[in-house]
Amino acid sequence: MKRIVLREAGLTLTCLLPESGNGKCVPEERGIQDGWTDSGAADFRPGLIWFHGAQDGLCLPEELLEAANTACVCISGEEWNRDLTPWPAERVFKSGEDFGGKADAYLALLAETIIPRTEEALSIKPRFRALAGVSLAGLFSVYAAYRTDLFDRIASISGSLWYDGFLAFMRAHKPSARLERAYFSLGDREKKTGNHRMARVEEGTLEAVRLLREALGDVGGERVFFETNPGNHFADPEGRMERAFRWLLRD
Repeated sequence: MKRIVLREAGLTLTCLLPESGNGKCVPEERGIQDGWTDSGAADFRPGLIWFHGAQDGLCLPEELLEAANTACVCISGEEWNRDLTPWPAERVFKSGEDFGGKADAYLALLAETIIPRTEEALSIKPRFRALAGVSLAGLFSVYAAYRTDLFDRIASISGSLWYDGFLAFMRAHKPSARLERAYFSLGDREKKTGNHRMARVEEGTLEAVRLLREALGDVGGERVFFETNPGNHFADPEGRMERAFRWLLRD
C-alpha cells in the first residue's frame, strides 16, 4: 500500500492507500466483489478506516486492506485520557491522571477539520467510513456512534466499557441512524484485575453489545458482533486488530 504522512491540528495522520488507483479506483481495475450501490451499479470507491491505537512498530493488515480496496488513517498525537473520554472521571491508578472528558471537543475537531481536510487531501470519497480503536479509543468509537453521523461502522477492541456512567449514557441515547455494524472484542482475562472499576469490563462490554443490538433491532447478532480473545488487555494486539478489521470489511 502507498503510505502518506500528514499533520493537522497537532495530530499525525499515517495514511495507507490501496495501490490500485491510490484511492481513486476505476471500474476497469476492480471486480464486482467490491459492492454495489442502491441503483445496482458497482461502487468502486475505497472504504476508509480511521484508527486510534496504532502502537510503535505495530503492523497493520495491509494485504487485507488492499484486497478489500480500503484505506486506513492511523491517528496519533491525541491525549488519550483527555480526548477519548466522554466526561471527567477519577483516575483508575494512583500513579495515573484523572480522565479529562473532552471527547465532544475532540470529536468536533475530527468532524469539522481532520476528516474533511484529510479526505480532500487524499482525494477519497469513501464508500463507507469506519472508526476503530483500542482500549479508551474503543470506548471513544462507541461514544462517537451516538454523537455523530460520520461513521457507518465501528470497532471497539478491548474497549474501556467499564467507564463510569457509560452504560447509563447508552440507555439514555440512540445510536446514529447511519450505523450499519459494530464489532466488539475482549480478552478473556481482562476482567481478572485487582482494580474494581476495570474488573467490570466484561460485564460492561456484554451489556453494551446487548444495548446496541436492541437499539438497532439486531435480534440475530448479524450487525453487532462480539468475540473473546485469549489473554489480558495487552495480548496479541496485531491479531486482535486484524480480526476487527476483517469483520468491518465484510460487504
